[in-house]
Amino acid sequence: MKRFKKFMKRWLSQIIDIHRLKYAFPNYLRYLRDWKKYSRMEGAEPIRILDTFPQIHDKTMTTSFDIHYFYQDIWAFKRIFESKCAHHIDVGSRIDFIGFLTVITKVTFIDIRPLLANLENFESKRGSILAMPYKKNSIPSISCLHVAEHIGLGRYGDPLDPLGTKKAAKELSRILAPKGNLYFSLPIGKPRLCFNGHRIHSTKQIINYFSSLSVIELSGIDDNGNFIRNIDRKILDSCNYGCGLFWFKKE
Repeated sequence: MKRFKKFMKRWLSQIIDIHRLKYAFPNYLRYLRDWKKYSRMEGAEPIRILDTFPQIHDKTMTTSFDIHYFYQDIWAFKRIFESKCAHHIDVGSRIDFIGFLTVITKVTFIDIRPLLANLENFESKRGSILAMPYKKNSIPSISCLHVAEHIGLGRYGDPLDPLGTKKAAKELSRILAPKGNLYFSLPIGKPRLCFNGHRIHSTKQIINYFSSLSVIELSGIDDNGNFIRNIDRKILDSCNYGCGLFWFKKE
């Protein structure tokens, strides 16, 4: 029954946010009460109906954040900063992460959907992780965070390919320069395909995909939201939806 509920939530969430729906009515009542109270306060601006902008789900006890993206971006940023690289290539990672990176180094962002942003130290190129526009052994610093699990599922407009993640790993390995660093992350746990959202891999699968590279660090985020430096592979592999943070080097 629990698994069925999760299944229904995944399908219905594309048209309706089930979690928010149950809070919508009481939250709207609170919104209307606040509107009435505010409009009666001294110095209150006029509230025109056409200008109203209800935000009814933000009164939370704590500040929410995406656990995987939050920790992985900090982890990778620290590694790249400490490497003092002059030019870094990122493949499809989160755009906030890319923006912050431009403060410390020159960044080229590769994606099938270019990032049209006007920033110093920034260049965006249209490209595929399966056919990178670089020569073999040419790039000393690369990141690819929470991307490869999507490759070949068509979610972002890429061609369908059951071997998408494996081919992406091969291409990243190809362009990485000797003594170069690759910062890589994706969901880790009990291997399965959640079409067309993502794949979940085991640590063994990923290390095998990058068999030509050495693992310098394996950190991760477990199912309880804990970021663990140098995590035990058994902890990650036992997760339902953990996140593996791999630092690879081409020796």
